[in-house]
Amino acid sequence: MSQTVLVVDDEQSIVTLLKYNLEQAGYNIEVAYDGEEALAKVDAVKPEVIVLDVMLPKKDGIEVCKQIRADKNLVPILMLTAKDDEFDRVLGLELGADDYMTKPFSPREVVARVKAILRRSAMLTELNENADSSEDIHIGSIKIKPDFFEVYRNGELLELTPKEFELLLYLIDRQGRVITREHMLNSVWNYEFAGDSRIVDVHISHLRDKLEDNPKQPKLIKTVRGLGYKLERPKN
Repeated sequence: MSQTVLVVDDEQSIVTLLKYNLEQAGYNIEVAYDGEEALAKVDAVKPEVIVLDVMLPKKDGIEVCKQIRADKNLVPILMLTAKDDEFDRVLGLELGADDYMTKPFSPREVVARVKAILRRSAMLTELNENADSSEDIHIGSIKIKPDFFEVYRNGELLELTPKEFELLLYLIDRQGRVITREHMLNSVWNYEFAGDSRIVDVHISHLRDKLEDNPKQPKLIKTVRGLGYKLERPKN
């Protein structure tokens, strides 16, 4: 059965272009032309991934993303933003988008990003289906249950997006080592470094907000200035 991609954009030409290229790649495509229609389609068709433009009538893409996450829906979201609109890109990521692309874009690159997102989702699903194989991971007050995609802090279940969870496991597997932003983009987002590390920085910030006692003075995920990040077990 084909996986469903919801394409949301108010420009008919962009919707047609993306629909054609994604269908050629074997996906089932649903479309929406405004924010309210997008939210209705999310509930109705339950897509595996959403390609979401920021500039939409009735309810913009930022509000759509915010509502989806408020509903505790963790469907991966790829946001489309204007080339120079850094504010929208950063805000979208802060609200829970998994990735973004700037306009104008290559349809082939959108297809590649969607494939990467779905490939990662499939890997996480496979891990879940093979539950009871991995031991819990304990780091200070944090407990991670890899097979169930669950993270606890002081016994309280945290709400992490799939990408945040994946990034956390990636850092745990390499704890004590400095990991560059380039390597994170290549390994966690599955595409080559293209000169913009903000997507990594925002997701690291999300993890710190959820895992650290004081996100401004992190003890778990440390910044190594000029290089990247590393995860350390906090000292008592």
